[in-house]
Amino acid sequence: MNTNQQTTRGLAAIEAYLYQEGHLSAARRRVMAFTETRDGLSREQKCAIESWYLAEQKYVARMVTEHIDGSVGAAEAAHHVRLRRWLRGTLLAMVMLNVVTLLCTAVVVGSVA
Repeated sequence: MNTNQQTTRGLAAIEAYLYQEGHLSAARRRVMAFTETRDGLSREQKCAIESWYLAEQKYVARMVTEHIDGSVGAAEAAHHVRLRRWLRGTLLAMVMLNVVTLLCTAVVVGSVA
């Protein structure tokens, strides 16, 4: 792996981390706003609700990421199949063109000689 690829990979990892932290920060704000409006909850209950909600948000984010990864993988696989078919067709066309050119050259050389 060259430095450009490593840099790209590192930047993607940093971007994913910042996105996750931003998402979790927003989730913390939402759950804190929710627990503050509820009267009668003890500090432990608020902490339990917050930790459950954040764990649930992480789980949902992981599931969405896996789904997106699966979709991208399927799209890439379909693209590779189409590319292979196109290359096979192009190769066949080039072979046919070369054979026709060779035959025409042989006919011209044979008629001249």
